[in-house]
Amino acid sequence: MHSLDPSNALGFRSLRDQGSPPPSTPEALEAIFPPIGDYAFLSDCENTLLVAPTGSIEWMCLPKPHDPSLFGTILDRSAGSFRLAPVESSVPAHRQYLPGTMVLSTTWQTRSGWLEVNDFLAIGPWYRTGERSMLQRRTPGDSDARHVLVRTAKCLHGSVDVMLNCEPSFNYGRVDAEWEYTGTSYDHVSTTNADYNRITVTGDMRFGIEGRAIRARHRLVEGESCFVVMSWTDAPLPTSQEEVNLFKSETSRFWRGWIDGGQFPDHPWRELLQRSALTLKGLSYAPTGAILAAPTTSLPENLGGSRNWDYRYTWIRDTAFALRALHALGFHTEADDFLAFLGDVLEPPRGAVATTGVRARRHLQVLYPVDGGDSPVEVELDHLTGYVWSRPARVGNGAYNQTQFDILGGVVDCIYEHTRSRDALSERSWRIVVQAVEAALQCWREPDRGIWEVRGEPRHFTYSKVMCWVAVERGARLAMLRGEKARAEQWLSDAQVIHDDICANAVGPRGCFTQSYGSDELDASLLVLPMLGFLPPDDERIRSTIFAIADDLTDGPFVFRYRPEKTDDGFDGEGEGSFTVCSFWLVSALVAIGELDSARTHCEKLIGAASTLGLYAEELDPTTERHLGNFPQALTHLALINAILSVIGVEAREGEASTGNAHSHSWWNADKINSADTIATKEIWTESTGSVEIIKTDKSLP
Repeated sequence: MHSLDPSNALGFRSLRDQGSPPPSTPEALEAIFPPIGDYAFLSDCENTLLVAPTGSIEWMCLPKPHDPSLFGTILDRSAGSFRLAPVESSVPAHRQYLPGTMVLSTTWQTRSGWLEVNDFLAIGPWYRTGERSMLQRRTPGDSDARHVLVRTAKCLHGSVDVMLNCEPSFNYGRVDAEWEYTGTSYDHVSTTNADYNRITVTGDMRFGIEGRAIRARHRLVEGESCFVVMSWTDAPLPTSQEEVNLFKSETSRFWRGWIDGGQFPDHPWRELLQRSALTLKGLSYAPTGAILAAPTTSLPENLGGSRNWDYRYTWIRDTAFALRALHALGFHTEADDFLAFLGDVLEPPRGAVATTGVRARRHLQVLYPVDGGDSPVEVELDHLTGYVWSRPARVGNGAYNQTQFDILGGVVDCIYEHTRSRDALSERSWRIVVQAVEAALQCWREPDRGIWEVRGEPRHFTYSKVMCWVAVERGARLAMLRGEKARAEQWLSDAQVIHDDICANAVGPRGCFTQSYGSDELDASLLVLPMLGFLPPDDERIRSTIFAIADDLTDGPFVFRYRPEKTDDGFDGEGEGSFTVCSFWLVSALVAIGELDSARTHCEKLIGAASTLGLYAEELDPTTERHLGNFPQALTHLALINAILSVIGVEAREGEASTGNAHSHSWWNADKINSADTIATKEIWTESTGSVEIIKTDKSLP
């Protein structure tokens, strides 16, 4: 567990500002920056933040997730933080989420007593009566973010001195907060910085203004409590402990009510599944339906390296995968909202008319801001030290305008899965399908940057070709569902051409699929081929690909996406950790080809590498199991959901085969969930009912 001197935890100036060189040993760095996996993640489905084990909020951006940070200590120890904790302690006794919620509970033991701190971003019943939100583009629900951060402390035993230190620093640490008292007492203060959101802090403690910081100190005895509330809008604030308790109960009720709507197997891994689902929900942006790839920027994939990217956007590919996982758990509303967001960003703006007099549709981008705004320009923040001196720190992401053809298949497959779950295909979704299929047919023969967004030369990546096939093949199924037989037959014929081309050019000398045409290198993205139904799982080319990746791109259960020293990704062989999403893909692939024992073993080891709060970053160091990259990452958690459901589903079916059906509703649900996740593969290779059978009758797939 991370240990830090209390004076430093309260917001010291960075070593860079002091003129000292960065520490030269991992041990010295460890004493300054908490491990990435030790942070807690909180959300109200609009704003997010990370809490260090010291009790310090070290990352929060306002007013939207991709806006500049208010608290940014995770990237520079002088870039602002907010701590509520015992005066003399920096290492908590225990941390957990209250079950089924996004409420963080931290327990502290001091020399004189025990303290419990609760942190949450408040969510309550819809309160905007008589007014509309400028951001709300989806159908409003019964609940809404209150735009309030609540922190409470309660003495459980003895007595504890509690310290509050709130040091906002706007614009990624460039502008210190300026404060003023806004009442007649010491319990209500606000910032006066004209160019930034007005931050208001209130509570039942007496605040002192000291430079950019507000501080408070209070002794609690057993049974006593205190609270502090921070707001960045004009929303109503709680002014008493009773109102704070109401905010907490409403927030807990929202999260538990949402998770109760899912279908989870009665299994020891249920809690991890639920935490991953809650994390995905927390990464959603309720006003538009978009889902963040991660709430952070520039957390390094290699400590001290330059693979540091801004993930505070919605990736079309990642969200398409995420919705497949949420569908598998029974959460369908999120898919409705994301498809509506996709329609928003693709529909032409009002009044835009092409030269033909027809409103031209926009091209699909790789990523978008969650509010659907302008594309993010990538810039480097040279004034920040970066996490563990991993530089540069970047904001914006230059991949937004890269050529990545795989997103076309992701979009159509997402709509296909959603249509199967709802038995309906809207005209707006169909227009997106037609646009994506036509784009895939135009570009599939061209090179691109691939799923990993390489910054080297474009190549004919196999995964991109396969996803173009997915776009056209799933599009044909949807066309048949609409009764457009001629279009369906043409698209199936086109899909066959793409399929034949891949099988002719992407299989290497070892009989397995390779990273790109003409290459002998492997790529972990090809682990998803059996789940996509490109070939049956027992096809020798599929089995050879999975086994080759398991042999050549792994360190134990940890899978590397490719070998950097052999792939031109623009970083001259700079190393990186294992990609956790690929590690879970290997589990799913092993299940698909019938290697259940290996899949279960790998899955158990990966589950053991989760953070103490059940979260995952983008990567893991295979040696230390240290989390690397942006945190928590949506793509990792959705791959975890699919992998665990695959293993549980096969276990359940094997148990029924050997002992008979025990008529357990929970196990029935587990089997039902998994079949929903894998049915796309089965439909291709076995006779089934519905539109798929009709398509197979009209034209057989390979």
